Amino acid sequence: MPRIEADVKLDFKDVLIRPKRSTIRSRADVDLVRTVTKFRNSGQTYSGVPVIAANMDTVGTFEMAKALSKHGCFTAIHKHYSVEAWEDFGRNNPDVIQNVAVSAGALKGDFDKLASILASVPQLKFICLDVANGYSEAFVETVREVRKKFPKHTIMAGNVVTCEMTEELILSGADIVKVGIGPGSVCTTRKKTGVGYPQLSAVLECADAAHGLGGHIISDGGCTCPGDVAKAFGAGADFVMLGGMLAGHDQSGGETIEKNGKKMKSFYGMASATAMKKYAGGVAEYRASEGKTVEVEYRGDVENTVRDILGGLRSACTYVGAAKLKEMKKRTTFIQVTQQLNTIFS
Repeated sequence: MPRIEADVKLDFKDVLIRPKRSTIRSRADVDLVRTVTKFRNSGQTYSGVPVIAANMDTVGTFEMAKALSKHGCFTAIHKHYSVEAWEDFGRNNPDVIQNVAVSAGALKGDFDKLASILASVPQLKFICLDVANGYSEAFVETVREVRKKFPKHTIMAGNVVTCEMTEELILSGADIVKVGIGPGSVCTTRKKTGVGYPQLSAVLECADAAHGLGGHIISDGGCTCPGDVAKAFGAGADFVMLGGMLAGHDQSGGETIEKNGKKMKSFYGMASATAMKKYAGGVAEYRASEGKTVEVEYRGDVENTVRDILGGLRSACTYVGAAKLKEMKKRTTFIQVTQQLNTIFS
């Protein structure tokens, strides 16, 4: 029978980070580079700033990858580029390719295209397997098949929000689990289905499960400002994936329009009617759109936004005394601010 879990579950907006005594003299002294010496299943290494542009066609573009790579950041490229486009990108951007992942879904056609891209661009080492519902047995089987076919590639897979499914995906071959259902600004899953999980609690719980198995997680969605990014890392995320925060720029996808004298760009979820019409001819009669389309103000080059995000992250580290980003989790104490009785927990 249905039951209610009474434990408090929290989103980023429900907490603040409590400052602590710090010996760090300047934000410039904070090291944001994270190094993974060996991913659990692929055995590969990684070194970079673990902020990732989401695999949405309005965010995860080749142009975004080139801009973010200058800062050591990562991009999960959306799955709608052709094999030929990938070949051209890999040939002309050898220094960027180490900071990108090729994305795929769970359909047969996705697997075949993924294989073609990886054969054409052998420098690619990261795969992002992305579906709306990471709880399906079919998706778990896809992760197993991709791991078997590409044993040396690092696999990101999701999305899920609970410990048991995080463990299932890691044991099935994923190195990094994408955590988040419904927190994104253009995601309507929570409204359309009633399904979801507050993002901060999801990150706290899934990170604990993943780290216990030697795996990693991405906090995917729910960040609206640099402070949210800091909270995600403080909660134990190894990587943080951003969508809306990187939308509206020169490097972002989406149509540019003039509205009321202002320059705007479209931004939409990949489960929106806009995306499904663009790539599948429309919303199938058996399903509902679980994303929306919005117009965001044009924001110019993404350079200033990236600097703002990384600057805020460095500042957060100085407030808690974390000289390196990897120390953030150990140094963070959250203060709950949305209840009448504030609760402090580490």
